[in-house]
Amino acid sequence: MRSSLIVIAAALGLGLAPPAYSAGSIGIFETILESSVPFVDTTTAIEAAIAASDLQLQAAHVVHVPDDMQQAKVYVLTSPTYEKAAASESPRTVSAQVLRLAVYTMGDDKKAYINMANPIAHAMVYYSASSNYDALVSAATVAAADLREVAAAVPGEAVSRQLEPMRSEKKYRKFNGDGMAKMMAKFRNWNQSQLLIEEAPASEFQSVVDRVATALATGVIAGADECAGWEVITRIDLRDDAVYFGLSNPYIEDKMVRINSRFRKEGKTDLAPYPGVDHMTALPTEVLVVRDGDKTEVLHYGQMWRMQLYFWDSGYRAFTANMGVPGTIVDSIRDAIRPEE
Repeated sequence: MRSSLIVIAAALGLGLAPPAYSAGSIGIFETILESSVPFVDTTTAIEAAIAASDLQLQAAHVVHVPDDMQQAKVYVLTSPTYEKAAASESPRTVSAQVLRLAVYTMGDDKKAYINMANPIAHAMVYYSASSNYDALVSAATVAAADLREVAAAVPGEAVSRQLEPMRSEKKYRKFNGDGMAKMMAKFRNWNQSQLLIEEAPASEFQSVVDRVATALATGVIAGADECAGWEVITRIDLRDDAVYFGLSNPYIEDKMVRINSRFRKEGKTDLAPYPGVDHMTALPTEVLVVRDGDKTEVLHYGQMWRMQLYFWDSGYRAFTANMGVPGTIVDSIRDAIRPEE
């Protein structure tokens, strides 16, 4: 696969471990470092490495892990180089340009690991129909190499381990759910899964952005048992026609960790019972405000589509046992932005 070769060349050029990609093994997440120092020292080192890099840190967020049994912290970043490469693409594709790293602990020894939300897999999803697809996958490949270079500054061993769920490039380009659960995502691709919260004339773009920001900031955030209120982890004004709001709350974090951990055996120990922390680079969930043609649109993602993209390895039983969770999250985001309805 052409993009795989580019990734390997970029990784070798940086002296990092090249990723073990094949036609059927592209992870939506990738573990890129096994740290040799404790969690706090790992986060300190990676924050220093980010500050010294060309990447821009947009947010650092401590994740709620059930019972505080493990630790996890997510970093949201952007790459000016990647943004420039994608500048002519639809504003609705900007989710692909938001990069994420996570530091988390696993095992009874609470060893720290670093992984990334794989920019290459995300480019394959969001730029699937672009006439510039190859160039954009190449730009995402460079962004992935930049993330690996940042992680490599942390004491430990650089690795390239693909994490489930894994899919082929063909699958990512047509992603509308997995297996017999496709119907849960209503057979929607990424574009169809961008749900409209409100729309206004294009001339009202900035006022809509301000209104959404105010609405999200005024909500009261509940605990893990109730999906109410949202923390704006980050607001990124990516372009003059696209603003990205990255959201989280205790409910979504608790569900993400628990659902992915429930049926997993590998990595689960008595002192670290939540291997699902390695999926925390699925955070944050997104709200987009875009000016597209003659309209301003406020969009968020169908959460069943999103959960399948990031958590399909949790197993079909986990999905059927939590059928109400995606709708609860969708309704909560909509209610936070449009509380009068």
